[in-house]
Amino acid sequence: MPYRDKTLLFDFDGTLSLGVGPVVAYARAAAQQLPADEARALVKTVVATLDEHPSGRAPGTNAIDGYDLVRLMSADHGIRPETLGEAYLASRAHLGSPLAPVVAPDGIADFLSEARQHANLVVATNAPDIRIDEALEVLGLAGLFDATYTSLGKPNGMAAVLDEWLPRGQVLSIGDVWVNDLAPAHARGALTALVGSTSDETPDVTPTFSAHHLHDLYPAITEWLRDSSSSPSSPAPLTTPSER
Repeated sequence: MPYRDKTLLFDFDGTLSLGVGPVVAYARAAAQQLPADEARALVKTVVATLDEHPSGRAPGTNAIDGYDLVRLMSADHGIRPETLGEAYLASRAHLGSPLAPVVAPDGIADFLSEARQHANLVVATNAPDIRIDEALEVLGLAGLFDATYTSLGKPNGMAAVLDEWLPRGQVLSIGDVWVNDLAPAHARGALTALVGSTSDETPDVTPTFSAHHLHDLYPAITEWLRDSSSSPSSPAPLTTPSER
């Protein structure tokens, strides 16, 4: 691996991999233990909620993302929490297929191809190592990442990833859930970028960047990557139209 002193650390679901397909697949898998009519009702409710709140952070639910929304709604239907792990794993077996479709952020492949000239590119996800490579292929991102970490158990699991990459230089952690993807990096002095609708739904947090769409941050991230004057102890100031 060539030496690069900056690292872009990406979450997977909701950051590199967009669309509600995997969450709906999880809801379908969880609902299989219900009577048919009730199963359809659960899936319909999940889909309707995601249509209105794609992040899964529906008002009144305390859900932090779509997967957490399914967990909470499943409990409302009497589904035992201990059965959800199996349902989740079953749903991930369809990741990137027509049963759990995913889409890439606009222009991400070209952006990463340019970015990897200046930075290490890393994926860090709580998802298990089930069809991640296949999904990256579907997304057009195969072969672009230097490392992929799965089943991390974020937020606590981020510590080991940061231990690996922070000694090499500056890290910019990019994700859609502040508490899982960004807070651990922020606490260690790394830069952060919050993407998706959660950038509006979590006004009490202070990422370096925030935007509804990852592609809105490409220019500022590229500027930072090309700035040889920034250092881990004195990061260059970053500004975007949506920065708070």
